[in-house]
This record gives sequence, structure tokens and C-alpha cells, in this order.
Amino acid sequence: MTVSAAVALSLCASPASAVTTGGVIAWGKQDYGITVPPPNVLSGVSAVSAGSTTVLALQSGAVFAWGANNWGANVVPADAQSGVSQISSGWGHELALKNGKVLAWGNNWYGQTTLPASVSSGVIAISTSNMHSLALKQGGQVVSWGTRTDVPAAAQSGVTAISAGGDHNLVLKNGGVLAWGNNAYGQATVPAGLSSGVTAISAGFSHSLALKDGRVYAWGRDNYKQIDVPDAALSDVAGIDAGFNHNLAFKTNGDIIAWGSDFVTESEPVTCGPVFAVSAGDNDSFVLKENPGAAC
Repeated sequence: MTVSAAVALSLCASPASAVTTGGVIAWGKQDYGITVPPPNVLSGVSAVSAGSTTVLALQSGAVFAWGANNWGANVVPADAQSGVSQISSGWGHELALKNGKVLAWGNNWYGQTTLPASVSSGVIAISTSNMHSLALKQGGQVVSWGTRTDVPAAAQSGVTAISAGGDHNLVLKNGGVLAWGNNAYGQATVPAGLSSGVTAISAGFSHSLALKDGRVYAWGRDNYKQIDVPDAALSDVAGIDAGFNHNLAFKTNGDIIAWGSDFVTESEPVTCGPVFAVSAGDNDSFVLKENPGAAC
């Protein structure tokens, strides 16, 4: 039976806004040990990224991977073991950003790890989710490769944030959301009111999220209530992440919010806040918490 959950867990500690490192906490599907973070990522982690079957964590510039090792997704290349500033996990392929250069490894069925020459320098952000990837260059130019390589003229300059979904993309330009790609469920039809003032975006498999004035907006496919934003996510939200069919958010005080699909408890957090980062994958969820063992 499919259950749609909207859960907000309150904290009993100070806000996490100043925290920059912590430990990974996970829940949801247990396949491949994906929700059992290895001991070395229980502290000192600055970023976490959930893909379909592999998870990446960033610790002091080094990338760590766990979960399924299909196509060598868990075999972190030597170049990604130091000096990395960003990570992004996809469908069996992985990305890292180091000194403005994109690194990639794992599945290459559709050219996901065959990098365009333009992403070898000057890159300031990366994003992947399914079988295509985005990079953001200095000056705001978006580059796309894998199953989707098209970039509209409006996204070839002035872009400040990117998010790759299942087969669609979201970017921020001048505070407004631009979207393109598969629009079978309206996931690339940006709602009115999101042409300015937006501070964050996240593309799911067939749905989309945006954050404006601390409020989450959602559109696209709603088969698991993934665009039914709960009341807790209508104010004071600090961060968002769209998974395949569920979403995670955290509030300015570090509270966790989860909603959408709940096949294997992916929308039922096992911890309370304060957390300072969230990542929603394929039926699994991850947060970063300064002290993972802290009592609620």
C-alpha cells in the first residue's frame, strides 16, 4: 500500500544555521546498505548527495561513496579524494567538482561520464539526478550532457543556480525559475509568481520544487502527493531537495519536513532536528546533523 506522509519533526536545540559539518543520518530503503552510512561519515561531513543506488558524502575535500557498486559508482577516483568542493550523485554515475573542473565516474550508457570539453575549467556548480547532468560556468552559462544535451538560449548566460531532474531541468536567473525538458506532468511549466524572488530550486523525477520567502512551491506529477506541500513547509524553510517521488526540507530552526511517497518509510524521519542539509534519493532520505547522537 502506498502512503503519502507529511511529517515535521521539531527540534529541542539551538538552530543549525552556523553549522558547516556534521554526520550523515539516513532512512528509507535498505537495499545495498544505502541507508547505513559508513562509520567515517558520522562526523566531519559538509555535503551529502543521494542518487538512485549510491550516496556520496564530502569530508574535508574528499569524496566517499556507498551503496550499490554497479558500474564502479563506489570506486572514487584518485582525483576526487582531495580538494573537491561539490558532489552530485545520479543513476549509477557520480559527479564531483574540483578547482573548477568536473570529475565523473560510473555508468556511461548515455555519455554521463563522457564530459564535454567545456566543463574542464571554469565550472562553479554541478547537478545530476537520473541520466543527464548539468554544469554551471562562470558567467552563468549552463552545460548539459548525457540523455539531455539541450540548453535554451535564456540559460546560456546569467544563471545562478541549476538542478537536473529525471528528464527536465530547473535553473535560476535574476531570481526567476526557468525550466525545460520533459513536461508530461507539467514539471517544466513554472507557476506564476516564481519569476522573481526565488532563492532555491530542486528538480525531482517528474516534479519540481522552488523556495521563495521561506515558502516551498511544488508542481508537476502528483501521483504520490509529492506536490502537496504540507503546512510546515509554507514558512521559515531554509533548504529543499526533491527526490524521485518524495521531498525533504529543513526549516531555519533546523526542523525536518518530509512528504510524498512513503513506500519504505522514506518520508518518516528517524531523527529530529536541528539539521543543516537534506538529500532525497530514490525511496531513501539523508540529512546532516552536527551531532547525530544528540537526543531529541
